[in-house]
Amino acid sequence: MGNFADVLIDEGKRKNSVLVVGLDPDINFFPDVLLENVDTSSNESIANAIYEFNKIIIDAVANHVIAVKPQLAYYEVYGSYGIKALEKTISYARSKELIVINDAKRGDIGSTSTAYARAFLGNGTISGDMVTVNPFLGSDGYMPFIDVAKEHNKGLFILLKTSNPSSYEIQDLKLENGKLLYFKMAEQIEELASKTVGINNYSFIGAVVGATYPEEAQKIRKTLPHSIFLVPGFGIQGGKAEDLGVFFDENGIGALISSSRGVIFSYMNQNEDWKKTTETDMCRHITEAAIKAKEQINEVRFNKVI
Repeated sequence: MGNFADVLIDEGKRKNSVLVVGLDPDINFFPDVLLENVDTSSNESIANAIYEFNKIIIDAVANHVIAVKPQLAYYEVYGSYGIKALEKTISYARSKELIVINDAKRGDIGSTSTAYARAFLGNGTISGDMVTVNPFLGSDGYMPFIDVAKEHNKGLFILLKTSNPSSYEIQDLKLENGKLLYFKMAEQIEELASKTVGINNYSFIGAVVGATYPEEAQKIRKTLPHSIFLVPGFGIQGGKAEDLGVFFDENGIGALISSSRGVIFSYMNQNEDWKKTTETDMCRHITEAAIKAKEQINEVRFNKVI
């Protein structure tokens, strides 16, 4: 049995990329070509358009990213048809040899977490290769994900220091011993990660650390030397390429950088009349945005000052 951290690292080396593209389909930002025959009062019709949109993105970025990250809310909002679009998207991404990270942010009491873990990390139709997990119900909420991930040779990212502006309200609370809550959580993750490392000395138990908090990330990196970071918030959310070096180790590995809107809706930045963008132009703009993001990240991670 391997360790999924090694799969991530090997894929990163093979593609010379650590870029993840989020699949956050919002039909308000779809060009007319994808909406010509869509009945916006029909969840089935919208879900079909979402799948077509995702296929365009996957085709455009497949050679330049190591993973896609469907944000489940954008599918669940359309009920069973949305879930079907998610299933088809996962299958299509796999046909292009892409890793699938389900951005589900799940976490519950033990028995329910086990069910969530089987859904997202098992062998079902919405199962990906990794899933994001909310740890704030305690260890019986996230341990089932670790157990199922280990059983199926998959991985997870535990929410730690997220990219949203209000994350400090809870995550930065100071405990009686003076430590911040997210640092206490980091110590608990490291205790598990250090015991489950692969050949590259990283664990399949990763952590979510936002690109918008590079100073905090530098400290977290020292506390979590065995966890790969999933780093959201790069680009539109305010995370800067020049700040990303602290997320990586001295070999330029140890983190996956996620970009969603900055890549998948990049055609909107080209002209005011983006609604008339053709499918060919969509694909070109998305590919160019993915290449640019990949190169910006590589420049930082390979030229960081230790």
